[in-house]
Amino acid sequence: MGLVEVQARNMRVLVDDTLLYTETDEWVRVEGDIARVGVTDYAQKMLRDVVGVELPKPGSRAERRKAVAVIESVKATAEVYAPLTGVIVEVNERLREEPELINKDPYGSGWILAIRIEDRRELEELLKPQAYIEKIQKGK
Repeated sequence: MGLVEVQARNMRVLVDDTLLYTETDEWVRVEGDIARVGVTDYAQKMLRDVVGVELPKPGSRAERRKAVAVIESVKATAEVYAPLTGVIVEVNERLREEPELINKDPYGSGWILAIRIEDRRELEELLKPQAYIEKIQKGK
């Protein structure tokens, strides 16, 4: 992983320069025809202490830009949006017992779900790391 530390909204956040990103603060790691998805360090810091995660069922369909999971924190509840269209092939079952993994390791053991990529052209619409850094630095 190539973690880059950046300043955004008066806090230091890490951005992995090997991933793709959404406008809604999800990250995507492409692993062949699978896209592993989680929320960014920026998103988990905005949420603060994560206390629960509602995961989708493996085999269910994810539609790009539609909610696929819910993160509950002491501060708020936030939806996780599918960055791509496809079938959910795996969810991170550890999050049911250890939702704090999202806070501790958002780009690693805190991943949320994996989607089988149906249309690789959708990847082109995701943000590259530098564009994501600029987005969070502007506070949008």
